Amino acid sequence: MSGVEVIRKIAEVGIVPVVRARSSEEAASAIEAIREGGIDVLEVTMTVPGAMRLIERLVEQYEERALIGAGTVLDAETARACILAGARFIVSPALDERTIEVCRRYGVVVMPGALTPTEIVRAWQAGADAVKVFPCSAMGGASYIRALKGPLPQIKLVPTGGVTLGNAAEHIRAGALALGVGTDLVDVKELRAGRAHIITERARQFLDAVREARQEAPRAAR
Repeated sequence: MSGVEVIRKIAEVGIVPVVRARSSEEAASAIEAIREGGIDVLEVTMTVPGAMRLIERLVEQYEERALIGAGTVLDAETARACILAGARFIVSPALDERTIEVCRRYGVVVMPGALTPTEIVRAWQAGADAVKVFPCSAMGGASYIRALKGPLPQIKLVPTGGVTLGNAAEHIRAGALALGVGTDLVDVKELRAGRAHIITERARQFLDAVREARQEAPRAAR
C-alpha cells in the first residue's frame, strides 16, 4: 500500500483510535474490540509496553485487513524502528523535522503534531502528509479547525485531544481529514470490567457520526 493509499484509507475511515494501555495484551484486546466495530485504522502508541513487538504482531496477524500505525513517536530513531516493525503511518504529538525526513525516505505516511498556524505550515512544508492538531480542544476544537482551513485549505488536518462522540461530527464539518480519538473510544476501563462490547459499539457510533457529517457536507473532509 502506497503512502497515497494509506492517506486515502485514513480519510475514508475518518477515525484514528489512539491506543494507550498498561500492557500489550490490553492494547491488543482494545484493538480487537475496535476492529469489531468496523474501524480498521489503528494507532499503537509508544507508551504501550512492548509497543514495537505489538506492532509486529498486529501487522502479521491482520496483514492487509487493518492499517497499523505508530503513535507518540518523538524522534527519528524511534520512527525508523516502528517502520521496520511494519508501521504504515507515524504520528507524533510534536514537530520534529528529522522524523519527517526518515518517514519520507521510507515512503511512510507521517503526521507530526502542531498547534499554531506557524507550526502547522512548517510541518506541511517539511513534508508532512497530514498534520495532527494537538491538543485541539485547548484552542477551541472544531471552531479552531474551521478557522485554520480558511487560509490553509490545502493542509490536511487531524484534530486530536478532546475529540468525543459528541463533537466528532462538528470537527468533520469544520474540514478535518480524520479524527484522532483517545479515551472516548479506547476506554480500557471497560475492558478491565469485561465490557469490550462497549468499545465495539462506540466504534460503530463514531463511524456513523463521521458518515453522517460527510453526507451533510460532502466536501468537508476533502
